This record gives sequence, C-alpha cells and structure tokens, in this order.
Amino acid sequence: MGTGRRDIDGVSILEFRAGSAPEPLDVPDKGYKMLKTDYVFHATEEARELERLQMLERIFDPGTQRRMLATGLTTGWHCLEVGAGAGSIVRWLEQRVGPSGKVVAVDTNPRFLRGSGSSTIEILQGDICDMELPPAAFDLVHARYVMIHIADYQTAFERMLRCVKPGGWVVIEEPDFQAARAVAGPDEARAAFGRVSEAIERMFTSLGMDHALGAKLPVLFRRHHLDQVTVEHEGHLSAGGDLIPQMMRLSAEQLQAKYVATGLVTESDMEQYGRLADDPDFWAIYYATVAVIGWWQPQCGGRTQG
Repeated sequence: MGTGRRDIDGVSILEFRAGSAPEPLDVPDKGYKMLKTDYVFHATEEARELERLQMLERIFDPGTQRRMLATGLTTGWHCLEVGAGAGSIVRWLEQRVGPSGKVVAVDTNPRFLRGSGSSTIEILQGDICDMELPPAAFDLVHARYVMIHIADYQTAFERMLRCVKPGGWVVIEEPDFQAARAVAGPDEARAAFGRVSEAIERMFTSLGMDHALGAKLPVLFRRHHLDQVTVEHEGHLSAGGDLIPQMMRLSAEQLQAKYVATGLVTESDMEQYGRLADDPDFWAIYYATVAVIGWWQPQCGGRTQG
C-alpha cells in the first residue's frame, strides 16, 4: 500500500492508496476513484454538497456530541473519526481532547476538511476498508452515515474495531430508509413521496448496499461481543419547512438522475418531492437514525472476526 502527503489550506493530508507504491500526490478534488466505499454523492456539485453536509451537521451534531460525551470522552483521548464530511465533529473533538489528545480523521475525499493548525488533528485520505490503521490505538471510534455507503459494511466495522483500545468505545450512527413513510398530506403527494422513497431503496440495493443498515447495527455490535451496548432510535417525523425535509430535498436534487434511473420515479415526482419540503401541512418520516454505543474489552469476550 502506497502513501503520499499533500497540503490543503495548510493542513497536511496523508493519502493511502491500495496496491500502489509511494509517489507524489496529484489528487483532483472531483472525479476520484472510490474503493470499497461507493459514496453516492461523490460526483455532486461541490458547493451544493457542502451545503448538504453542513445542514446535516446542524441537525445531528448535538446528538452525536451527547453520545460521545456519554462514553467519558475527555482530555488526552485519541479519537478516530471515519467519514469526516465537512469536519464539524473533528473540530469539536479537537477542543474536547486538548493538546494532549489526538484526532485522526479518515475520508475518501477530504475536500471540505480544514484543521485548526494544531498538531492535534491528522487527516488521512483513503478508504477505511483498505487502510492499515494502527491497532488498539484509539479510545473512541466514531462514524456517522458512512457504513450505508459500503457494500461490505462488516469489513468496515471490523477495520474500525481493530483500532479501538481495550476499554475503548465505538459510536456508530446510520440511517434506516426502510422507516420512510408519508404521514399526512394529500394522497397524490403521499404517493409521490412513497415512490421517491422506493427509488432511494432501489438505488442503494443496486449498488449492493443496505438501505436499512441502521436497524442492523445492534445485532452487529452484539455479534462482535461489545459490552454496555446502548441503542437509540430516532424517527425524525418532520413537516415541510423543517431541516430534515430541506436536507432531503438537497439530496434529491443532487441524486435526481440516479433516482429516475431506477425507473420507479418520474421528473414530475421529483419536482413534487422538492415542493413538499416547504409544505407545512405535509408530514413524513424521511428515514430513521439508529445510533449504537458499545464498549470494547477483548479479554471480556469481545473479538473481531478472522
């Protein structure tokens, strides 16, 4: 596996390339080749994708931070953030662990990551399924809305688990699109919403991914014998004008061609789906989020698969 290093706005980024020798990096910000993580937003327009990610942070960062604090997160911890997105959790972790701690951020394309200039943050470019990260090195490993983009999500989970120190914590948050349903609104609008939800499911399954992955996380944690497992399920019932419908409209606008390509929706359906994001009389669950926290102690039974 080859590695290289480049700088983005003064932030040093180490890139991992599977099966290649070390060489100077010349990685474009767009059109990069995905490895096992086939991120469905990889070819989207950059400004719109940043807007979507920042909206996602506004919605979900408070819950993520609360779950991380529940693990005992404190000064001096070493933390791994997988799929760092626009970087808000990375920057928050930097403040929590202080100069004696360490925050390592992994992303297939760290185009939106900006560090503080301190030595606390290290950014690694690569796919979690292919990277050889140091074993038993982190007090906390976190991923949010990452594993749903990985067909072999169990391998990704194994890779993350190997990085956790004995006595460390794993926090994973993933969506469950199987929960999507329209709750209130005109029949025609509810039908269009249902067709778009079916197209989202078909898009993921056509890529070998699990659109309902969030619901399977508790079983995954138990299968690997993590202890002190805590499960949270959030249904996100939302009316038009709320943040989640707005974010989902951004997603639909960027992924419209993929949705229409499933053959389950028309452009008219997509237009109506977008209008519903502003309709205060339309209520729906766009998806649920399942968040799981687990404690890793191999000598107490925890193990990774061979």
